[in-house]
Amino acid sequence: MPEIHIRRATRSDAELLTELGARTFVETFGADNSEDNMAAYLPMAFNTAQQSSELSDPRKSTFVAEIDEVAVGYAMLMSGEAAPEINGEKPIELVRLYVSKDCIGSGVGAALMQACLDEAASQDYQTIWLGVWENNLRAQAFYRKWEFVEVGMHVFQLGDDPQRDLLMQRAL
Repeated sequence: MPEIHIRRATRSDAELLTELGARTFVETFGADNSEDNMAAYLPMAFNTAQQSSELSDPRKSTFVAEIDEVAVGYAMLMSGEAAPEINGEKPIELVRLYVSKDCIGSGVGAALMQACLDEAASQDYQTIWLGVWENNLRAQAFYRKWEFVEVGMHVFQLGDDPQRDLLMQRAL
């Protein structure tokens, strides 16, 4: 198995995350959503200006997973106000955790999750939480393996489709 390297993203990664983010989002959700809704969401969420802004935001920590110096996944933590359903102390949100389709099951997701848990704990957060699409059963199973439990739901707007996300949390 190739070695997975996790590094903190920098502002110079904006173009990389634009491409990687859009590609992994399509790989994960494209088959289950309309082309129109994907076309409405992708340019808004995955453009270089948006990625630059996110990488410059002091509330966000982004990590890139690489194998042989090729980016194969990424994750983002964000501090700030938690969803009302989150009941753990001092929470931080796991906003994104995406892995290239050809690397799913290779340990990349686990390496990114561990990096996020370590980062959150190093900043003295006590709870980590996330939203996961109710139809993304593979991701739900992954998060349950990491001891996340469901505590509520919220709506994620994808184009004109209001989708249900399960809210999950775990103690750190």
